Amino acid sequence: MKVSRQSPDNSSESVAPPLRASDARAAAAAFVAKLNPAPSARAVQDLLLLSSELVTNAIRYAGAVTALSFGADRRTLHVRVADPSPTPPQCRIPDMTGGTGGFGWPMVLRLAHDVSIHRHDGRGKTILATLAR
Repeated sequence: MKVSRQSPDNSSESVAPPLRASDARAAAAAFVAKLNPAPSARAVQDLLLLSSELVTNAIRYAGAVTALSFGADRRTLHVRVADPSPTPPQCRIPDMTGGTGGFGWPMVLRLAHDVSIHRHDGRGKTILATLAR
């Protein structure tokens, strides 16, 4: 695990690519536990949920997560998830029977203050989701 702290108010951490959403939640929880001052309880819950949804989508639709990192400054928290597919996430009609999903990406867009997608010349993409601390 690589940790780089720029100041007490600005930190970032890259972790091993998770194989499951629960691994991403655990990594997010470990990251925020080190922050001083601590983020709000709501921000922590939202970061865990964002991490879980982004990793779930990367595994389900791109086949894997190639990188996962977290960051924080005085005002924001962020999660960055990379995967091997250049295809951006798609909004789909949610399946109320639970068969095909459709809830994750809209949830990401609602929870995050800002979401950006960066393509890597046909070699995948990185999604950065930022939320208020």
